[in-house]
Amino acid sequence: MDWLRSEIDQLFENFGQPGQSIFNFGRQGGSMPVPAVELVEDEKGYKLTAELPGLTEQDIEVSVAGDVLTITGEKKEDSKREEKGVLISERRYGSFHRQVPLPPDVDQEAITAEFKDGVLNVVLGKDQNVAARSRKIEIGKG
Repeated sequence: MDWLRSEIDQLFENFGQPGQSIFNFGRQGGSMPVPAVELVEDEKGYKLTAELPGLTEQDIEVSVAGDVLTITGEKKEDSKREEKGVLISERRYGSFHRQVPLPPDVDQEAITAEFKDGVLNVVLGKDQNVAARSRKIEIGKG
């Protein structure tokens, strides 16, 4: 539940601040800009959603290590145009790295991801054997 509390705390810390692009440069509020995520639970598992406008599936990487899901992304943009005989060249670069602690009952082999129209959906299946692996420990007298 600590991971949920930290997500809610972050939501309230950012409340009322002007919208921020994940590609803004520099630090804002003491931390690098990261995409907001939403994690919803149902009986079969969890669904994590992240809005990543302007990116493609080639710009994003999703990985899991231990009990942490990591979403990273990078966007490079280079444009050149000529206006009134002057060559204008613009380059933009932005990257982010977001880590989300996973609930203990996630089956790491049952994680899938899909990206469409700027929205990343990660489905995290529940491990049905988690309850079978837990047990009460008897306390003996010393």
